[in-house]
Amino acid sequence: MKVQPAAYLRTTLPLDLSQLPELDSGRYHSIWLPDHMVSFWPDSIWTPEFTDLATVSPSPHRHLDAMAVAAAAAVLTTNVPLVTSVVDTVRRHPSLLAQSALTIGHLAKGRFVLGLGSGETENTVPYGFDFTKPVSRFEEALHVIRLLWDSDGPVDFDGQFYRLRHARLDTEPYDGRLPPIWIGASGQRTLDIVGRYADGWWPTGAWTPEDYAEKLATVRASADRAGRDPLAITPCYIQVCLIAPDDAALEEILAAPLVKAFLLQVSAPMLRSFGYEHPMGESWRGYQDIDPAVLTRERILEFLAGVQPEMLLSVIPHGTPKQVARIVKDYVDAGLRVPKILDYGGMAGLKYAAASAQHVREAEDELLCLCGDVR
Repeated sequence: MKVQPAAYLRTTLPLDLSQLPELDSGRYHSIWLPDHMVSFWPDSIWTPEFTDLATVSPSPHRHLDAMAVAAAAAVLTTNVPLVTSVVDTVRRHPSLLAQSALTIGHLAKGRFVLGLGSGETENTVPYGFDFTKPVSRFEEALHVIRLLWDSDGPVDFDGQFYRLRHARLDTEPYDGRLPPIWIGASGQRTLDIVGRYADGWWPTGAWTPEDYAEKLATVRASADRAGRDPLAITPCYIQVCLIAPDDAALEEILAAPLVKAFLLQVSAPMLRSFGYEHPMGESWRGYQDIDPAVLTRERILEFLAGVQPEMLLSVIPHGTPKQVARIVKDYVDAGLRVPKILDYGGMAGLKYAAASAQHVREAEDELLCLCGDVR
Protein backbone atom coordinates (compact mmCIF):
# COMPACT_ATOMS: atom_id res chain seq x y z
CA MET A 1 0.00 0.00 0.00
CA LYS A 2 1.13 3.53 -0.65
CA VAL A 3 1.99 6.00 2.11
CA GLN A 4 -1.00 8.20 2.95
CA PRO A 5 -1.58 10.30 6.08
CA ALA A 6 -4.56 9.94 8.37
CA ALA A 7 -6.63 12.77 9.80
CA TYR A 8 -7.88 13.32 13.33
CA LEU A 9 -11.43 14.30 14.18
CA ARG A 10 -11.45 15.68 17.70
CA THR A 11 -14.16 14.13 19.86
CA THR A 12 -14.18 16.96 22.40
CA LEU A 13 -16.35 20.01 22.90
CA PRO A 14 -16.84 22.19 21.03
CA LEU A 15 -17.48 19.53 18.38
CA ASP A 16 -16.63 20.68 14.85
CA LEU A 17 -18.06 18.52 12.08
CA SER A 18 -17.75 21.29 9.47
CA GLN A 19 -14.28 20.03 8.49
CA LEU A 20 -15.61 16.64 7.36
CA PRO A 21 -16.00 17.57 3.65
CA GLU A 22 -12.31 18.51 3.50
CA LEU A 23 -11.28 15.34 5.32
CA ASP A 24 -13.46 13.31 2.92
CA SER A 25 -11.81 14.79 -0.18
CA GLY A 26 -9.37 11.94 -0.85
CA ARG A 27 -6.32 13.49 0.77
CA TYR A 28 -6.50 11.21 3.81
CA HIS A 29 -6.32 7.46 4.17
CA SER A 30 -8.80 7.51 7.07
CA ILE A 31 -10.23 9.65 9.84
CA TRP A 32 -9.29 8.64 13.38
CA LEU A 33 -11.53 9.39 16.35
CA PRO A 34 -10.00 9.24 19.85
CA ASP A 35 -12.12 7.84 22.69
CA HIS A 36 -11.58 9.06 26.26
CA MET A 37 -13.43 9.90 29.43
CA VAL A 38 -10.63 12.23 30.50
CA SER A 39 -7.43 13.64 28.99
CA PHE A 40 -3.85 13.18 30.17
CA TRP A 41 -3.39 16.80 31.30
CA PRO A 42 -3.59 17.23 35.09
CA ASP A 43 -6.41 19.42 36.36
CA SER A 44 -3.92 21.28 38.54
CA ILE A 45 -2.24 22.94 35.54
CA TRP A 46 -5.29 23.48 33.36
CA THR A 47 -5.67 26.98 34.72
CA PRO A 48 -4.87 30.46 33.33
CA GLU A 49 -1.83 30.46 35.63
CA PHE A 50 -0.22 27.83 33.44
CA THR A 51 -1.92 28.10 30.02
CA ASP A 52 -4.11 30.55 28.15
CA LEU A 53 -5.91 27.52 26.66
CA ALA A 54 -7.80 27.41 29.97
CA THR A 55 -9.32 30.81 29.14
CA VAL A 56 -11.29 29.31 26.24
CA SER A 57 -12.10 25.86 27.66
CA PRO A 58 -13.00 25.30 31.31
CA SER A 59 -11.69 21.73 31.27
CA PRO A 60 -9.46 19.51 29.11
CA HIS A 61 -11.86 16.61 29.75
CA ARG A 62 -14.93 17.59 27.70
CA HIS A 63 -14.92 14.31 25.78
CA LEU A 64 -17.70 12.84 23.69
CA ASP A 65 -18.33 9.19 22.90
CA ALA A 66 -16.22 8.25 19.88
CA MET A 67 -18.63 5.60 18.64
CA ALA A 68 -21.50 8.11 18.62
CA VAL A 69 -19.41 10.73 16.83
CA ALA A 70 -18.30 8.10 14.31
CA ALA A 71 -21.95 7.34 13.58
CA ALA A 72 -22.59 11.04 12.93
CA ALA A 73 -19.50 11.30 10.72
CA ALA A 74 -20.60 8.19 8.84
CA VAL A 75 -23.69 9.90 7.44
CA LEU A 76 -21.83 13.13 6.68
CA THR A 77 -19.09 11.52 4.56
CA THR A 78 -19.05 9.23 1.54
CA ASN A 79 -15.46 8.18 0.86
CA VAL A 80 -13.04 8.07 3.79
CA PRO A 81 -12.88 5.21 6.32
CA LEU A 82 -13.68 6.09 9.95
CA VAL A 83 -11.58 4.54 12.70
CA THR A 84 -11.94 4.63 16.49
CA SER A 85 -8.50 5.35 17.92
CA VAL A 86 -9.05 3.52 20.21
CA VAL A 87 -12.05 2.19 22.12
CA ASP A 88 -11.10 0.07 25.13
CA THR A 89 -12.60 -3.30 25.99
CA VAL A 90 -13.02 -2.46 29.69
CA ARG A 91 -15.84 0.10 29.58
CA ARG A 92 -17.87 -1.66 26.87
CA HIS A 93 -18.96 -5.29 26.76
CA PRO A 94 -17.67 -7.02 23.62
CA SER A 95 -21.21 -7.93 22.53
CA LEU A 96 -22.08 -4.21 22.45
CA LEU A 97 -18.86 -3.40 20.60
CA ALA A 98 -19.72 -6.07 18.04
CA GLN A 99 -23.23 -4.70 17.54
CA SER A 100 -22.16 -1.03 17.47
CA ALA A 101 -19.46 -1.74 14.90
CA LEU A 102 -21.97 -3.44 12.61
CA THR A 103 -24.39 -0.54 13.11
CA ILE A 104 -21.86 2.14 12.20
CA GLY A 105 -20.70 -0.07 9.35
CA HIS A 106 -24.17 0.17 7.84
CA LEU A 107 -24.33 3.93 8.41
CA ALA A 108 -20.91 4.32 6.77
CA LYS A 109 -21.71 1.82 4.00
CA GLY A 110 -18.75 -0.37 4.90
CA ARG A 111 -16.26 2.37 5.82
CA PHE A 112 -16.10 1.81 9.59
CA VAL A 113 -13.00 0.34 11.28
CA LEU A 114 -13.23 -0.81 14.90
CA GLY A 115 -10.06 0.40 16.59
CA LEU A 116 -9.54 -1.29 19.97
CA GLY A 117 -7.13 -1.24 22.91
CA SER A 118 -6.81 -2.81 26.33
CA GLY A 119 -7.55 0.41 28.22
CA GLU A 120 -5.92 3.08 30.37
CA THR A 121 -6.10 3.82 34.06
CA GLU A 122 -7.58 7.31 33.86
CA ASN A 123 -10.54 6.15 31.74
CA THR A 124 -11.43 3.13 33.86
CA VAL A 125 -10.37 3.10 37.50
CA PRO A 126 -12.06 6.38 38.56
CA TYR A 127 -15.37 5.00 37.24
CA GLY A 128 -15.24 1.73 39.13
CA PHE A 129 -14.35 -0.56 36.24
CA ASP A 130 -12.26 -3.63 36.98
CA PHE A 131 -8.89 -2.92 35.39
CA THR A 132 -7.12 -6.07 36.57
CA LYS A 133 -5.61 -8.31 33.89
CA PRO A 134 -6.42 -5.87 31.06
CA VAL A 135 -4.49 -7.79 28.38
CA SER A 136 -6.19 -11.11 29.16
CA ARG A 137 -9.55 -9.34 29.20
CA PHE A 138 -8.70 -7.67 25.90
CA GLU A 139 -7.88 -10.92 24.13
CA GLU A 140 -11.03 -12.58 25.43
CA ALA A 141 -13.11 -9.62 24.29
CA LEU A 142 -11.64 -9.95 20.79
CA HIS A 143 -12.54 -13.63 20.81
CA VAL A 144 -16.14 -12.84 21.82
CA ILE A 145 -16.49 -10.20 19.10
CA ARG A 146 -15.24 -12.58 16.44
CA LEU A 147 -17.41 -15.39 17.83
CA LEU A 148 -20.57 -13.28 17.58
CA TRP A 149 -19.67 -12.04 14.10
CA ASP A 150 -18.77 -15.44 12.73
CA SER A 151 -21.48 -17.64 14.29
CA ASP A 152 -24.81 -18.58 12.73
CA GLY A 153 -27.41 -18.65 15.46
CA PRO A 154 -27.07 -18.64 19.26
CA VAL A 155 -23.69 -19.31 20.89
CA ASP A 156 -22.49 -20.24 24.36
CA PHE A 157 -19.15 -19.17 25.78
CA ASP A 158 -17.50 -19.62 29.17
CA GLY A 159 -14.47 -17.43 29.62
CA GLN A 160 -12.55 -15.87 32.46
CA PHE A 161 -14.28 -12.52 32.01
CA TYR A 162 -17.34 -13.08 29.82
CA ARG A 163 -20.21 -15.57 29.70
CA LEU A 164 -22.60 -16.04 26.81
CA ARG A 165 -25.78 -18.16 26.96
CA HIS A 166 -27.74 -18.59 23.75
CA ALA A 167 -26.34 -15.26 22.62
CA ARG A 168 -26.92 -14.24 19.04
CA LEU A 169 -26.05 -11.38 16.74
CA ASP A 170 -27.96 -11.98 13.54
CA THR A 171 -27.32 -8.54 12.04
CA GLU A 172 -25.40 -9.13 8.84
CA PRO A 173 -22.46 -6.85 8.00
CA TYR A 174 -22.86 -4.23 5.31
CA ASP A 175 -22.35 -5.75 1.85
CA GLY A 176 -21.20 -8.97 3.53
CA ARG A 177 -17.93 -7.40 4.78
CA LEU A 178 -17.17 -7.39 8.50
CA PRO A 179 -15.64 -4.21 9.93
CA PRO A 180 -11.85 -4.46 10.08
CA ILE A 181 -10.31 -4.47 13.55
CA TRP A 182 -7.27 -2.30 14.25
CA ILE A 183 -5.42 -2.60 17.54
CA GLY A 184 -3.28 -0.21 19.57
CA ALA A 185 -0.50 -2.17 21.25
CA SER A 186 3.19 -2.14 22.15
CA GLY A 187 3.87 -4.88 24.71
CA GLN A 188 5.06 -8.33 23.68
CA ARG A 189 1.77 -10.03 24.59
CA THR A 190 -0.38 -7.45 22.87
CA LEU A 191 1.80 -7.41 19.75
CA ASP A 192 1.27 -11.15 19.51
CA ILE A 193 -2.48 -10.57 19.81
CA VAL A 194 -2.28 -8.00 16.99
CA GLY A 195 -0.74 -10.58 14.69
CA ARG A 196 -3.49 -13.09 15.43
CA TYR A 197 -6.53 -10.79 15.33
CA ALA A 198 -5.87 -7.39 13.75
CA ASP A 199 -6.23 -5.91 10.30
CA GLY A 200 -4.31 -2.78 11.31
CA TRP A 201 -1.93 -1.71 14.09
CA TRP A 202 -0.70 1.34 15.95
CA PRO A 203 2.06 1.14 18.57
CA THR A 204 1.06 2.81 21.83
CA GLY A 205 4.69 3.85 21.96
CA ALA A 206 7.50 3.57 19.39
CA TRP A 207 10.21 6.04 20.26
CA THR A 208 12.60 5.44 17.37
CA PRO A 209 12.26 4.09 13.82
CA GLU A 210 14.22 1.05 14.94
CA ASP A 211 11.74 0.47 17.76
CA TYR A 212 8.86 0.74 15.28
CA ALA A 213 10.51 -1.74 12.89
CA GLU A 214 11.14 -4.22 15.71
CA LYS A 215 7.54 -4.07 16.93
CA LEU A 216 6.18 -4.39 13.38
CA ALA A 217 8.40 -7.45 12.85
CA THR A 218 6.93 -8.99 16.02
CA VAL A 219 3.40 -8.37 14.74
CA ARG A 220 4.17 -9.90 11.36
CA ALA A 221 5.87 -12.93 12.88
CA SER A 222 2.78 -13.56 15.00
CA ALA A 223 0.53 -13.24 11.96
CA ASP A 224 2.71 -15.69 10.05
CA ARG A 225 2.53 -18.23 12.89
CA ALA A 226 -1.26 -17.87 12.88
CA GLY A 227 -1.44 -18.57 9.15
CA ARG A 228 -2.42 -15.00 8.30
CA ASP A 229 -0.90 -12.73 5.67
CA PRO A 230 1.55 -10.51 7.62
CA LEU A 231 1.54 -7.83 4.92
CA ALA A 232 -2.25 -7.49 5.09
CA ILE A 233 -1.99 -5.75 8.49
CA THR A 234 -1.99 -1.97 7.94
CA PRO A 235 1.00 -0.35 9.78
CA CYS A 236 -0.09 2.95 11.36
CA TYR A 237 1.24 5.40 13.93
CA ILE A 238 0.12 8.50 15.79
CA GLN A 239 3.39 10.45 15.54
CA VAL A 240 3.48 13.07 18.29
CA CYS A 241 5.70 15.97 17.16
CA LEU A 242 6.69 19.47 18.15
CA ILE A 243 6.44 21.60 15.02
CA ALA A 244 7.80 25.14 15.12
CA PRO A 245 8.71 27.69 12.45
CA ASP A 246 12.15 28.35 13.98
CA ASP A 247 14.43 27.62 16.94
CA ALA A 248 13.12 30.54 19.00
CA ALA A 249 9.54 29.28 18.72
CA LEU A 250 10.65 25.74 19.59
CA GLU A 251 12.37 27.04 22.71
CA GLU A 252 9.17 28.80 23.76
CA ILE A 253 7.11 25.66 23.09
CA LEU A 254 9.45 23.52 25.19
CA ALA A 255 8.97 25.85 28.16
CA ALA A 256 5.16 25.52 28.15
CA PRO A 257 3.81 23.53 31.13
CA LEU A 258 1.34 21.47 29.08
CA VAL A 259 4.09 20.52 26.63
CA LYS A 260 6.37 19.54 29.49
CA ALA A 261 3.49 17.43 30.81
CA PHE A 262 3.88 15.14 27.80
CA LEU A 263 6.62 13.38 29.76
CA LEU A 264 3.92 12.07 32.10
CA GLN A 265 2.99 9.71 29.26
CA VAL A 266 6.55 8.32 29.07
CA SER A 267 7.65 5.60 31.46
CA ALA A 268 10.75 5.95 33.63
CA PRO A 269 12.49 2.94 31.99
CA MET A 270 11.86 4.37 28.53
CA LEU A 271 13.20 7.81 29.45
CA ARG A 272 16.18 6.19 31.15
CA SER A 273 16.98 4.41 27.87
CA PHE A 274 17.54 7.88 26.41
CA GLY A 275 19.86 8.78 29.27
CA TYR A 276 17.52 10.70 31.62
CA GLU A 277 15.96 10.03 35.00
CA HIS A 278 12.22 10.63 35.08
CA PRO A 279 11.10 13.61 37.19
CA MET A 280 8.22 11.47 38.53
CA GLY A 281 10.59 8.84 39.90
CA GLU A 282 12.11 5.56 38.81
CA SER A 283 8.87 3.56 39.18
CA TRP A 284 6.71 5.84 36.98
CA ARG A 285 4.86 3.73 34.37
CA GLY A 286 3.88 6.53 32.00
CA TYR A 287 0.29 6.94 30.86
CA GLN A 288 -0.84 4.00 33.00
CA ASP A 289 -0.06 6.02 36.15
CA ILE A 290 -1.84 9.20 35.11
CA ASP A 291 -4.93 10.21 37.05
CA PRO A 292 -5.46 13.89 36.21
CA ALA A 293 -7.66 14.57 39.23
CA VAL A 294 -5.18 13.40 41.87
CA LEU A 295 -1.88 14.76 40.54
CA THR A 296 -1.68 17.69 42.93
CA ARG A 297 -0.40 21.14 42.09
CA GLU A 298 2.60 20.61 44.40
CA ARG A 299 3.61 17.36 42.74
CA ILE A 300 3.17 18.76 39.24
CA LEU A 301 5.20 21.86 40.10
CA GLU A 302 7.99 19.61 41.33
CA PHE A 303 7.69 17.55 38.15
CA LEU A 304 7.77 20.61 35.88
CA ALA A 305 10.87 21.92 37.64
CA GLY A 306 12.63 18.65 36.86
CA VAL A 307 11.77 18.55 33.14
CA GLN A 308 14.71 19.50 30.96
CA PRO A 309 14.14 20.47 27.30
CA GLU A 310 16.56 17.75 26.26
CA MET A 311 14.26 15.11 27.78
CA LEU A 312 11.41 16.17 25.50
CA LEU A 313 13.66 16.51 22.47
CA SER A 314 14.97 12.98 22.99
CA VAL A 315 11.52 11.36 22.71
CA ILE A 316 9.55 13.73 20.43
CA PRO A 317 10.39 14.48 16.78
CA HIS A 318 10.75 18.23 16.47
CA GLY A 319 11.62 21.10 14.15
CA THR A 320 10.10 22.83 11.16
CA PRO A 321 7.44 21.03 9.10
CA LYS A 322 10.11 19.90 6.63
CA GLN A 323 12.39 18.65 9.41
CA VAL A 324 9.57 16.74 11.07
CA ALA A 325 8.59 15.20 7.72
CA ARG A 326 12.12 13.88 7.27
CA ILE A 327 11.96 12.24 10.70
CA VAL A 328 8.60 10.63 9.94
CA LYS A 329 10.09 9.39 6.65
CA ASP A 330 12.53 7.34 8.75
CA TYR A 331 9.49 5.60 10.26
CA VAL A 332 8.15 5.01 6.75
CA ASP A 333 11.45 3.37 5.90
CA ALA A 334 10.86 1.19 8.98
CA GLY A 335 7.49 0.04 7.61
CA LEU A 336 4.98 2.75 8.52
CA ARG A 337 2.34 3.36 5.86
CA VAL A 338 -0.43 5.40 7.53
CA PRO A 339 1.02 8.17 9.71
CA LYS A 340 -0.95 10.70 11.70
CA ILE A 341 1.30 13.68 12.39
CA LEU A 342 0.07 15.12 15.70
CA ASP A 343 1.56 18.49 16.59
CA TYR A 344 1.85 18.68 20.36
CA GLY A 345 3.28 22.16 19.99
CA GLY A 346 -0.30 23.38 19.83
CA MET A 347 -0.48 22.76 23.57
CA ALA A 348 1.96 25.63 24.12
CA GLY A 349 -0.91 28.13 24.00
CA LEU A 350 -3.46 29.81 21.80
CA LYS A 351 -0.85 31.33 19.47
CA TYR A 352 0.67 27.97 18.66
CA ALA A 353 -2.68 26.16 18.58
CA ALA A 354 -3.85 28.57 15.86
CA ALA A 355 -0.87 27.68 13.65
CA SER A 356 -0.85 23.95 14.38
CA ALA A 357 -3.18 22.70 11.62
CA GLN A 358 -1.21 24.53 8.92
CA HIS A 359 2.07 23.20 10.27
CA VAL A 360 0.71 19.65 10.14
CA ARG A 361 -0.52 20.10 6.58
CA GLU A 362 2.89 21.39 5.49
CA ALA A 363 4.59 18.42 7.14
CA GLU A 364 2.16 16.03 5.41
CA ASP A 365 2.83 17.63 2.03
CA GLU A 366 6.59 17.35 2.52
CA LEU A 367 6.30 13.76 3.69
CA LEU A 368 4.34 12.77 0.57
CA CYS A 369 7.00 14.42 -1.60
CA LEU A 370 9.72 12.50 0.23
CA CYS A 371 7.87 9.20 -0.09
CA GLY A 372 7.21 9.45 -3.83
CA ASP A 373 6.39 5.93 -4.98
CA VAL A 374 7.10 4.21 -1.66
CA ARG A 375 4.56 1.43 -1.23
